[in-house]
Amino acid sequence: MDTAVALALGAIIGVLLGLLGGGGSILAVPALVFGLGLDLEQAIPISLLVIGVASLAGAVPKIREHQVNWRMAGVFAACGIPATFAGSAIGRLLPQSVVLIGFAAVMVVAGIRMLMDRGDTGTACEVGDSGIDWRRCAPRSIPAGIAVGFLTGLFGVGGGFLIIPALVLMLGLDMSVAVGTSLVIIVANSAAGLVSHLSGASIDWAITVAFAGTAIAGSLIAGHFGTKVDTDWLQRWFAYLVFAVAAYVLIDTILLR
Repeated sequence: MDTAVALALGAIIGVLLGLLGGGGSILAVPALVFGLGLDLEQAIPISLLVIGVASLAGAVPKIREHQVNWRMAGVFAACGIPATFAGSAIGRLLPQSVVLIGFAAVMVVAGIRMLMDRGDTGTACEVGDSGIDWRRCAPRSIPAGIAVGFLTGLFGVGGGFLIIPALVLMLGLDMSVAVGTSLVIIVANSAAGLVSHLSGASIDWAITVAFAGTAIAGSLIAGHFGTKVDTDWLQRWFAYLVFAVAAYVLIDTILLR
């Protein structure tokens, strides 16, 4: 029964990933915890596996199209990977209820980001022919990389809802390059988070394979056939869904446990 539920939930998460990009992964941990009854120690590694593989699949065409700023990705990864291990270590020390309340807060932030206009571009980094102005860029890119890595380790989220605004609004990358760079960063952080969580977790591999397999398949299929979907409309309603799930997490964690 659990395997069948994992297959169904994985497919839903995968379709959302394929249609919306990395933002769809924000529902992976709640689906595993509340849909399958897993502990956070089990849910977070599964979520990171799905996020990492799905992001890798999305990053490959971006790399081929030269839409990745490797220096910026390197800065975020270099700052984010140690922070990912720190986040996972702190997460093991906190009660599950505290982590879930924090996760609900992150979901609210993610939903707000999905509803906000993304048309503006920042100018903190010069990313044209003259290269990157690290004197202006480093004070913003380093803290952003640390924050994203920490959230990945603590909550098992990819952090694309924070990485892309940071790259576009704070650092001035074009959206197409920001998306490709974000995917590479998510792959690196997810791999680090997966390693840090596997050491202390007891993984149900039947559920893991079922959930991850259908999620990745659903992501690839939806990404291929979802070009005709009105993504603005879908993202707006997905943000409302994220708010609803965050409210459920808070109510279940605070009032029902």
